[in-house]
This record gives sequence, structure tokens and C-alpha cells, in this order.
Amino acid sequence: MSSRANGVAPPSFEEAHNQRQKARAAGLHPDYWYAVEFDRAVRCRKVVEVRFWGQSIALYRDAEGTLHALENRCAHRQLKLTLGLVEGCNLTCEYHGWSYDGDGKVTHIPHELFGKPMLKVQIRSYPVKVKHGLIWLFMGDPDLAEDRAIPEIPELEGRKPWACVPIDFKWKAHHSMIFENIIDFTHAFLHRSYRPFVGAKLTQCETVDDRVLLGYETQVGKGPISGLFVDRNRVDTNSMKLGVDYPYQWSDTGGKIKHWCFILPEDERTSRCFFLFYFDAFKIPLLPLRLPRWLMRPFLRVARWLLIKPLLEQDGFAVEAEQQGYERHFDAPMFEVNPVVGHFQRLVIRKWEEGAARAPFSRDPIGERDDNAPLPRRG
Repeated sequence: MSSRANGVAPPSFEEAHNQRQKARAAGLHPDYWYAVEFDRAVRCRKVVEVRFWGQSIALYRDAEGTLHALENRCAHRQLKLTLGLVEGCNLTCEYHGWSYDGDGKVTHIPHELFGKPMLKVQIRSYPVKVKHGLIWLFMGDPDLAEDRAIPEIPELEGRKPWACVPIDFKWKAHHSMIFENIIDFTHAFLHRSYRPFVGAKLTQCETVDDRVLLGYETQVGKGPISGLFVDRNRVDTNSMKLGVDYPYQWSDTGGKIKHWCFILPEDERTSRCFFLFYFDAFKIPLLPLRLPRWLMRPFLRVARWLLIKPLLEQDGFAVEAEQQGYERHFDAPMFEVNPVVGHFQRLVIRKWEEGAARAPFSRDPIGERDDNAPLPRRG
């Protein structure tokens, strides 16, 4: 059997022989907005590195508080710009001090130019937005950025937003494995100590355009601790709707318990996942009373560490182990029983076939280059 252990890597998208192998090699279409960092994590005059499918981006907030995203390399000697510093509204390379504005144009070179005029050089910049407490980048064709929408979450807006738990993980697993983990409820055994869903029966499974829509009959929130806070008189916890609105994932329990998951594919085997869990109300254990809204946020901060984080860490353990297993046994027979997996895999393959034909990344700076001159021929 072929395996990574004896020197054979899993096939590329073009080399894949079946649907699973294609799904495991597919990237995510670049012409969408992708969450890359929490807004609070990038302070004024700070620069951080984020990655999308192997491409490194320098994300920085200038002295005026405006966010910018540039290809993470100096056009001069190719050093990462994240090794440099933010000066005013510009990002300056640490090596020779070449300074770039938010559009990626070189605005200042502090050293001698040896009689040459100021170079006209520009590296790629990326559209940036802030929404739902997250920083979003558009990695594809910038002319399409305004035509693509970041998911609206009205429950988090307005005068009385719902209580929300934002949490993120970086897992050593391909993004398709993570999507499948979230939408396939046959893995309830993994969560037997927390029991977030029990006895799931698939009631809906269909692909509509770029969406996979699912429904399960299942007992939601049956854990020994979490179950005490679920208000079953106000919330229908006997079923759950969920789906993939490519490239995002969501769920809805009774219109009162919801979540979104935004996955950033850093490379072929590394994914960063941003989860937003938000809730309309909880009940006070053993009493028919709702938890006051002012108390929900501190309650959720505790629940984040005691319940939500350890529950999702079980998923992280599983998908990382699945990644390792796939790399060793990628050509072994696969016995899949839940049809939602097939629906999702066909969607992610189709969208990657659409996106892979594009050229989302520009590797060369725009402008003058002396090193393009042909070398003298010998003899």
C-alpha cells in the first residue's frame, strides 16, 4: 500500500483517482472574503503574518488605525516585511529600509541610488475589512471584492446583541476534513463525555447552487453540565439545521442557538478555524428563570474554557489524526456512509476547479527592474 511513510505522498488534485483524494487536495476558491485574525489582535503600529494556501501576507495597522495587507516580501531582497516595522502609514523593510504604503508602492528608499531616479516598484496589496470582530482579506481578483459578501449575522448587531463566544484553533489538517467533521453527526461517540448532540438522524441533505443544506433530528445539549442551562421550554432542541454556504459553515438550533465557522486554509495540511457561537438565552439551573442578559457574557467566558474549548479540542484531535491517517493510507478503500460528506466533497471540488484556473497571487513586483536585462552571451 502506498503511504507517506515509505516515501509516496498523497496525489495532487490533478493526479487524484477518486472523489476523496480530489477533495483532500483542493484549496478554497480565492474570490471570497476569508477571516484571517481577530481585530483586537492587530494593534496600531503592529504587523503580523497571516497565510492563505501557502501565500504569506503582511497584515498591519498603521499609526492612524487603518488596516493594510501586503504581499509579505520586500521587492528588493525578498525579506519578509513582517520582520520590519510600521512607520506612520507605511511598512518598512528591516534590511535596507525600503518603505511601502498601504497600496504596496515603494515610497522611500533611504540609501544611495547611484545616480538612478527613484524606483517605481509595487508589490501586491489585498482588500481588507473588519466585521464581527474579525479581520477579513480578499485573496482573489480585487475587482470582485465588493461583489462578494461577508455573511451577515444580525443577532450580533443592534442595541441588544446576543451573547457570543469567539474562539479559534489552528489544526494540522486539511480544511475539507474540518468541514466534514462539523457537518457529519455520526461522530457523536467522540463527544460522549460532553454529549452536544445525541441520536442524530439525517432529515435533509441537498446541494443548492453553492450551498449544502442539512437537517438532523437530534437531542441537542444533553451534556451533564451544559444540559442544565438549556431552556427546553423556549428552544426546540430536538433538531438542528446546518449547512455550508461556501466557503463558510453555520448551524441553527431552534432559532436560539447558532454558530458560524470560518476556515482559513493556511496550506495543504494546516487550517485556522474561527468559530462564533452565539445564544439568545440560557436558563438558571433547576429554576424556570432565564439567565439575565447582563450575566450571559461572563457566564460564556467561563463556559468557553470549561465546555466549548475542550469539546472542540476533541474535534481537533480527531481531524489531525485523520490527516495523519490519510497521508499514510490515501489509496486505501474508503467506506463512507453519511451522504452529507459526498455532497460537500462534490461542492469543494467544483469550486476549486473554478478557482484553480485563476491566478490569485502575483509573485513579481510591478515596476522597473534592472535584473530583467539579458545576460551577455559567452563566446
